[in-house]
Amino acid sequence: MKLAIAALLLSVSSLVVAAPHNGEVKGSGNKMQMWEQSSNGWVGVETFWNNFAKENGGLTWGDTKVWPEYDKLKERDLMLIEVKQGKCLMEFFHGRWRRAQDVQRWDDRVNEYGGCPYVFD
Repeated sequence: MKLAIAALLLSVSSLVVAAPHNGEVKGSGNKMQMWEQSSNGWVGVETFWNNFAKENGGLTWGDTKVWPEYDKLKERDLMLIEVKQGKCLMEFFHGRWRRAQDVQRWDDRVNEYGGCPYVFD
């Protein structure tokens, strides 16, 4: 009997799958998607970024190819910078621009998306 109960518990526990967490990534390249807790679903990276920005005061510096002047920046400013390889959400944090993923600590693979590997070149 104990063996049957143990086998049953083992089989049930193997069916339990952890729910995705906010910012978790699936896929790669242009097909990369992020889990968005607020919508309870998988969305494209840029949709995730835009929704994150909306929830946190918006894109302070917009969707741009130009870095703003340093003396006009404030802590937690956000912008979507576009380089020739694509876009990357940036957050001004502790006195410098950082990729938002480096501040928010979403899945590390977000830094492989679009222009993120190239924003500091």
